[in-house]
Amino acid sequence: MQKDHYDIAIIGGGMVGATLAVGLRNALPDNVSLVVIEAVAMPDESLFVDAWQPSYDGRSTALAEGARGIFEGFGLWQSVAANVEPINSIHVSDRGHFGMTRIHADEHNVPALGYVVDNSWLGRVLLSEVQQAEGIEWLCPVKVKSLIPDPEMMTLELEQGKALTAGLVILADGGRSGLTETLGVDVDVSDYGQKAIVANVSPARHHQNVAYERFTDEGPMALLPRAGGDCALVWTMPEIIADERMQLVDEDFLKELQDRFGYRLGRFSKVGERFSYPLSLRQSREQVRPGLVVLGNAAHSLHPVAGQGFNLSLRDVQILAQVLADANQAGKQLGGLDTLLSYVESRKLDQQQTIGFSDQVVSLFSNSSAALAGIRNAGLLSMELLFPLRDWFARQAMGLGR
Repeated sequence: MQKDHYDIAIIGGGMVGATLAVGLRNALPDNVSLVVIEAVAMPDESLFVDAWQPSYDGRSTALAEGARGIFEGFGLWQSVAANVEPINSIHVSDRGHFGMTRIHADEHNVPALGYVVDNSWLGRVLLSEVQQAEGIEWLCPVKVKSLIPDPEMMTLELEQGKALTAGLVILADGGRSGLTETLGVDVDVSDYGQKAIVANVSPARHHQNVAYERFTDEGPMALLPRAGGDCALVWTMPEIIADERMQLVDEDFLKELQDRFGYRLGRFSKVGERFSYPLSLRQSREQVRPGLVVLGNAAHSLHPVAGQGFNLSLRDVQILAQVLADANQAGKQLGGLDTLLSYVESRKLDQQQTIGFSDQVVSLFSNSSAALAGIRNAGLLSMELLFPLRDWFARQAMGLGR
């Protein structure tokens, strides 16, 4: 039954908000009240496959090796792992140039470099856990119209005309609601002038659990292994070219893909539904205020080239849950500024390094400059020849390097 006041309110029931809810429920005692508020209506659980919250669409997510440990700590990995495909090797190449490198899980002493999961499956696991867990109130579809800060709590005005209060509000709605804007939280945006096309494709040859990262003069593309031998495609390119390719019939689209990727997986025979979205680097200038945390894509949204966005948010979730658990045990106010600033401070270095790593990869590998082509190919060749450099790169990708 809906209450008038909660200790913690999470706005947004997507992958980040739902994971945090489970993590907090595990970390905090039962007397700490918790509510998740989701604006988009969800179907009956029996229909949980494709038709749900926008982050649970036809796309796939590459979970870094470090993400496995986080999900294990929250008691979620066994369910998630039922439908993941491990990445045992990564093949990195630059179209039209000699530079390339290969990274293998066994040489880095990990079971896998990462895991590919359909967003639909990850969403099913997370939402089922949230909806069935005792001590998590699930309000859906409910939209928060505004947030009004008070000295001791936040008032959440709901679109349905009701209101509730919370000692701590965690904004994990991806910024779609505009609540950060109404609160005056400034966001720095760097537009890459690119779009990503994502789809599932069927190659003639089995992927053998190899992920391919291929850089071209238009931008990078990734082919990630999926169960059954198909691949998840993430193909970035200038916006105008992306719009044109989205209009191609499947046969012509696959021809373009074949030309850019090559024949390492044989001939592509089928492509599923295509999605496209613009790419930019977005960073919130404030991640905390008294009684407020900005989390997930609302805090930082990255280019998909290095697969770091969701994995970075997962590490944020892990540390935030621990900081709040420690504060509660010490008898501190969960929404207190000192507590929340300690969270920000503990996450600063990882966020700076990960965002910088992702942005530098985009700058280096989304450029047709002959000089930069020489630099990046020398770098790829160096990684192939020098294990310490390759190990550093691998640990960044796995979320284990910080």
